[in-house]
Amino acid sequence: MIKKLLPIPPGIEPLFGTRDENLRLLEDGLHVTIDLRSDGLLVEGTVEAIARLERVFYDFDGLRKAGVSLQNGELHGMLKLVVADPATTLRGLADSGKQRSVGVKRTVQPRSPNQRKYVEAIEQNDMVFGLGPAGTGKTYLAVAMAVAGLMAKKFSRIILVRPAVEAGERLGFLPGSLQEKVDPYLRPLYDALYDLLDQERVDKLLERNVIEVAPLAFMRGRTLSDAFIIMDEAQNTTNEQMKMFVTRLGTNSKAVITGDLTQCDLPNPNKSGLREALRVLDGVEGIRFCHFEDVDVVRHSLVQRIVRAYDSYGRAEQIPLGDPGLVDAGIRQVSVPKPLQKPQ
Repeated sequence: MIKKLLPIPPGIEPLFGTRDENLRLLEDGLHVTIDLRSDGLLVEGTVEAIARLERVFYDFDGLRKAGVSLQNGELHGMLKLVVADPATTLRGLADSGKQRSVGVKRTVQPRSPNQRKYVEAIEQNDMVFGLGPAGTGKTYLAVAMAVAGLMAKKFSRIILVRPAVEAGERLGFLPGSLQEKVDPYLRPLYDALYDLLDQERVDKLLERNVIEVAPLAFMRGRTLSDAFIIMDEAQNTTNEQMKMFVTRLGTNSKAVITGDLTQCDLPNPNKSGLREALRVLDGVEGIRFCHFEDVDVVRHSLVQRIVRAYDSYGRAEQIPLGDPGLVDAGIRQVSVPKPLQKPQ
């Protein structure tokens, strides 16, 4: 353990974060102590840890001088990746985010190690499953990667799909056009699109069918080529629907399937097509499964604690169904309530 006084370059204060939260993250992650003084930062730790901290300061100062402005939420997420992996640098993350964000108004930047694995899996595989609780960025990152691919002309279209379980896929009974019928179910996908691209541009792409939004029922019989396809809320598919969807993939296409097995709206959650796909497709070349946890939640910090509380409550209350395959696969089993008995 050594001590070293690090000078504070002018304009580097944003690196410290709100109420110095980024400094605390660096302290905990690098196992150093940081004492903020008028003449600099007095740091105590190993030689390697202090060198990594110096590299963070050097990279941030260089990015700032190059005109790169990092929002605190984005910066906090990048620092999490830096402290988790000694080979990862702040500049490296900024450069890779810039490369995958050409034509997109927001930087496509993962904010946790699992999010990074997810983004890299999408880049390297033709089909990726993203599984985990709400707020972990599964859908947003998938849409961001799709938009980035479209802007880079890697694909000619984006197809966004979601099972309309609440309407039982009987959309003909709803008033309005097909678009008006499915819009309520696809709102999260629209929100991500409008966050990444200007509204006028999104509207033009939708009008020209370069971006297509449709319920899962309308995918049957199609071959989807030269496309980036996303299916959201996949836990609400039946086994037949999931098999139908994963076999739609055509040439030069990529598919991302997202879902949360703890939020299944099917009458029998254990019949979820996503649950079966985890067992059937595990080990198939070209398919990757990425799992998210409560620590990956990137919404308000309270959401992370809420997800953790519900998860703990669910484990305490669930009734095991005795399927060793689910346990071996690391899938939490969901108990099915018994039907009410009619009075005698």
